[in-house]
Parts: sequence; C-alpha cells; structure tokens
Amino acid sequence: MNLSGQSILVTGATGAIGQAICRALVADGANVVVHYSRNQAAAEALVRALNGRGSCIQADLAALEGPATLWDRAIGIAGKLTGLVNNAGIRSEVSVDASMDEWQQVWAREMRVNFLAAVDLSKLAIGHFRRHCGGRIINIASRAGQRGYASSSMAYGASKAALINLTKSIAQSHGHEGVTAVALAPGWVRTDMAGAYIAEHGEAAALAGIPVGRLAEPDEIGELVSFAFRPWQVSLNGAVLDMNGGSYLR
Repeated sequence: MNLSGQSILVTGATGAIGQAICRALVADGANVVVHYSRNQAAAEALVRALNGRGSCIQADLAALEGPATLWDRAIGIAGKLTGLVNNAGIRSEVSVDASMDEWQQVWAREMRVNFLAAVDLSKLAIGHFRRHCGGRIINIASRAGQRGYASSSMAYGASKAALINLTKSIAQSHGHEGVTAVALAPGWVRTDMAGAYIAEHGEAAALAGIPVGRLAEPDEIGELVSFAFRPWQVSLNGAVLDMNGGSYLR
C-alpha cells in the first residue's frame, strides 16, 4: 500500500483514463476525490467500485469559478489533500477557415478546460500543500503538446504544451517547498476520443508511426500515475514521462 494516507483529487475522472487513475490510486492505498462535469451516474458507479475509498464532486471546469468551487468542495470532503491529478480535457476541432467568432470560441473553451482550470487548481494546491508539509501535482498532457498537432486541433496541442510548461515551472519554483510536479505525455490511448478518431479514419491511421503497433491502454496510465505519487519518487519532480509507443522520441 504505497500510497497509504494519501488523499488525491482527480479531475475528469469519469473518462477511461480518469477511471483507470482512480482505480490504480485506490489499489495502492490512497483515497480519491472523483471529479465529474456531467456524467453523475458514471461518477457514482466508480465511487461504488472503489470500496469506500472514494467520493465524487460535480464542477464545471469550463466556468471561471469552477476550479475554486471544486477545490473547496474537495477540501470539505477530504479535510486535507496530498495530491492533484489534472486529467480533465477536451479536444475540439475548428478549421482555420472558420469564422473568427467560431475560432475564438473553440480556442477559449479548449484553453479554459485543458489548461486554465489546471492553472487555478494548481495555484490552490500549492497554497494548500505549503501549509500541510508538501504534496504532488500530476498533469496529464499529451504527445501533441510536444510535437505539434493537426491544423484543426491546434488548440488541443497548444493547451497541452502549456500544461507541460506549467509542470516544469511548478517543479522549479516550488520543489524546495515540498511541492513537486510531474507530467505524463501519452500518445493515442484507447478511449472514447481515440474511438471517435478511429471510427472516422480507421485504426490503421491511429497506429501509423507507432513502432509497438498498438494504442496504450488506460490502465497503463493509471499505473504510472500511481507510481509517480509514491512519496520516495521525489526526483521525478519536473519530469515529462512519455507514453507513446516510440512514436515521438526526444
């Protein structure tokens, strides 16, 4: 039980990756606060499967006040948090030929949910962790934030690149206070997002350029997040852990 005594908030926890993260953290001894935006039934089902080690909270991270509301409710439930997983994310498409209004709306929402919500939650987490002997932030970024992305989804790639930079900035600025940060950068993971792409373009298109010849499974993400939360893995501070099957090498 490597995470015994830890209480960790996981955003976007009803998706495949979020559920896998919560299961892995609980299996390793942690308690989790499950965040959801709309899918209450999935959140409640996940909590029931966590055998008394989880609770759920609704919050809209697209709203300006959403992150602070979520954090306050999580503290109200947990009393003290030792970790934060910024996992919530969306991927929208907008053509460079779209109207300026549509272009700006997509970019604003993408950055709000994928990046600025994580910024606000990280601010609150840093203050909390300073008062409670440290803590760890894990940001779920993407391969797209490192190598660039398709024209129609540039907002997604840019938001994930910003999330990686946020991770490094927290690591450099607050590591000496016991506040550490790690980013994970997966390639394609077998989720609904990948399923939608495969349905449109075929699995061969998703697998193109992945030397191992398969998509990552959500449980792989969950296992690595749990590992990164182990208290003695402090030297991972500032790391960006690639999980892309060899499709992007640095």
